[in-house]
Amino acid sequence: MDIRENQEIQASIAWVRAENARMSGEGKHRFVYVQTFGCQQNEADSEKLIGLSEEMGYTPTSDPKEADLILINTCAVREHAELRALSAIGNCKRLRESNPDLIVGVCGCMTARGERVEKLKKGYPYVSFTLEPPTLHRMPVQLAAVMRERRRRVALSEDNGEIAEGLPIFRTRRHRAYVSIMYGCNNFCTYCIVPYTRGRERSRESDAVADEVRDLVAHGCRDITLLGQNVNSYKSDTDFAGLLARLCEIEGDFILRFMTSHPKDVSDRLIEVIGKNVGKIEPHFHLPLQSGSDRILSEMNRHYTAGHYLGIVDKLRAAVPDISLTSDIIVGFPGETDEDFENTLKILRQVRFDMVYSFIYSPRTGTPAAEKEKIDAVPEEIKGERMRRLLALADEIAFAANERLVGKQLRVLCDAVSRTKGDMYSGRTDAGKLVHFAATPEHVGKFVYVKIDRADPYALHGSITE
Repeated sequence: MDIRENQEIQASIAWVRAENARMSGEGKHRFVYVQTFGCQQNEADSEKLIGLSEEMGYTPTSDPKEADLILINTCAVREHAELRALSAIGNCKRLRESNPDLIVGVCGCMTARGERVEKLKKGYPYVSFTLEPPTLHRMPVQLAAVMRERRRRVALSEDNGEIAEGLPIFRTRRHRAYVSIMYGCNNFCTYCIVPYTRGRERSRESDAVADEVRDLVAHGCRDITLLGQNVNSYKSDTDFAGLLARLCEIEGDFILRFMTSHPKDVSDRLIEVIGKNVGKIEPHFHLPLQSGSDRILSEMNRHYTAGHYLGIVDKLRAAVPDISLTSDIIVGFPGETDEDFENTLKILRQVRFDMVYSFIYSPRTGTPAAEKEKIDAVPEEIKGERMRRLLALADEIAFAANERLVGKQLRVLCDAVSRTKGDMYSGRTDAGKLVHFAATPEHVGKFVYVKIDRADPYALHGSITE
């Protein structure tokens, strides 16, 4: 971000802050409501949107009815995600009717798709402005223009995607944080819309990343997740292995996690750094497989084979024998045969993932696979049957992996009251496994040791030990 752009943003922040101070002086307190769809990167982006809003005099609220500014951070990875976001945007119509001064901003990946922006422009007149992922830092400029000019700013931008450092961040939890280390993607997997919505790869300087992590640790953060569309391809003054090694030198009691990785960029050096720093780097690796068929992997433009993938698994387990491995798998990619699918199940049985995130293929307009789907689609009933088989096998393997932990004592970062277990608390082990246990508010944000009493396929249950 150059000096002129920074000055424009700071001037916009000051102007909106002054306007909000004037209104607050008249007894009209200003509130911002942010709704987030999609991945951890979107969650991290939303923290920056709230941070910028606070700088401009808004107070975060969990009630959209009292908001003066609503920001909806959208996802475009699958059609269903876009439809959910459009539904949330539609709900703003009624809110706008009861509050004509309400400003509605739509952000995130969906706003980088021309056809969706046109739909917002024509069919959602109560949307005040749009903001693509690379232009997130310009939110104050968009907002100030809407407030001054009383007109909409709904259009695709021509931003060059430069990284803006130093944005204020509203951390939702003091003990756990996301740190974006890079943005965009150069891989162009044939099923994926991300390179078209988030742009080409841009990596932050390692000094900036290290400073952010160091500051988080100094303020009590214990769980830090490094984010990127493909963290392994991070490249600044060092590569991802070098960045991890540098971050491990920071003093403090904290655990480093990262996602998401691409198998083609997992280097021997990266595996070596992980192996040497267990205790600082989580003993877990999320390694998306997508398919066990070399033919389908080629159609997906994944740039690795099943054999290459299995070789990485062997190296990871040699470096960290107790490593937890998780993966992503797409079922029903265009042209997937019974043999292709059986090859996927074969790798599941061989690798024995601790958890699998599985998805039925969903075409995304503008991607090569969407064109292939038109002529070589797998019938929906076959997709469904394959998904049921995959889930049954994945659950069986995950349950067996968790059962082996019963009776063991594991370090867990106590996170919060469990969303599903009433008055129980939940947290993650160093390896990222979800654990439910009895605790008190004083335990939140601290590492505790939990003896595992019972296992489910995707959760552990235990009790804190002295």
